[in-house]
Amino acid sequence: MFSKSKINEPGPNQMNETTAAPKPAESTESKSSMNETKPTTPTAPKAKPPASVLSSDLTVTGNMKTTGDIQVEGTVEGDIRAHLLTVGETATVKGEIVADDVVVNGRIEGRVRGLKVRLTSSARVEGDIIHKTIAIESGAHFEGSVQRQDDPLSGAGKGGAVPKPASESKS
Repeated sequence: MFSKSKINEPGPNQMNETTAAPKPAESTESKSSMNETKPTTPTAPKAKPPASVLSSDLTVTGNMKTTGDIQVEGTVEGDIRAHLLTVGETATVKGEIVADDVVVNGRIEGRVRGLKVRLTSSARVEGDIIHKTIAIESGAHFEGSVQRQDDPLSGAGKGGAVPKPASESKS
């Protein structure tokens, strides 16, 4: 990246020797060079942080929500919302999962909503899966229903809201 910015700076001025002397002397140029560094600053956050890992000896009771990635190796009793959720072979999740990508190697008891859902051969899922695309490897254990939706993440609260008014109106 530094070589590109060095190439771009002399390009408009076309005089490498004269541009080196005036730039430190001019304060207005330092402001524009600060503006040039700002576009490089946003490129740094584009690098994704590593996934949050919940180790195998950890038990979490409660809901989790992140825009990042989560790798569960322990036990979670609660709902999880993430960008990418990986459930490890020794992991157990009891609750609803809503994520762009879901990779299940372990056990899930609850509804799964994801754009891409993948059950590996060691997966055990007891609950409904609502997805855009799904892959179930040979050997995976799955009990529940599968429903394809173009946008499975948008209806995360709608599915549970429909039966409640019906039962309330009967009372």
